[in-house]
Amino acid sequence: MIAAELINYMIPPLKRSDDGHKAIVWMEELRTNQLPVVEKGKFLGFLSEEIILEENDNTKKVDDYPLYAENCYVFENQHFYDVIKLASEHEIQLVAVLGEAGNFTGVIAIEDTIAAFAQSTAVQVPGSIVVISMNQRDYSLTEISRIVEGENAQILSSCITNDLKDTAKVKLTIKINKTDLSHIIATFERFGYKIIGRFQESGQKSDDQDRYDMLMKYLNI
Repeated sequence: MIAAELINYMIPPLKRSDDGHKAIVWMEELRTNQLPVVEKGKFLGFLSEEIILEENDNTKKVDDYPLYAENCYVFENQHFYDVIKLASEHEIQLVAVLGEAGNFTGVIAIEDTIAAFAQSTAVQVPGSIVVISMNQRDYSLTEISRIVEGENAQILSSCITNDLKDTAKVKLTIKINKTDLSHIIATFERFGYKIIGRFQESGQKSDDQDRYDMLMKYLNI
């Protein structure tokens, strides 16, 4: 899913000539703590509720308030993973979306992005999660996929992160479309892979909702 498909057109941009009172009213109506500021199609940054309250004068023009997260934007054809990464880096609820020419086209609310991810096949299809520790030089998703497919299973999603305790190692997290991991784990271990985590899912919708709620709480943005 790309950024253009996630734009929330219910969230309007502020103009530099708008005042703080208007901004606060819109934020309350939309239940958000920030709004984008746009002038002549150019994204200038975000104005936050906190900044307006700190100034203690909501009659001031938007142009008189300090803006932030001026670089918190993606282009329409970027993947929604980029949206989540930017929102996390800037600790913000919204991410601006620009067209090819750099013109502002709208914003994405991070909760909409997480909701879209929650509806993806990787989340909705029952399965199990395996976490593998390995040396960076030994990482090969092709080889790992071959092992999984050899057990008549498929990898639904994968994520690789650095091992903070050992810079020479990485951790690979994969979701597999099987709830019984016994044969797959045995095969991995036979090929010398170190399994450091395994999580079996029940496939029930209530469990999926719990995981979604926990993810939203963890992001806390």
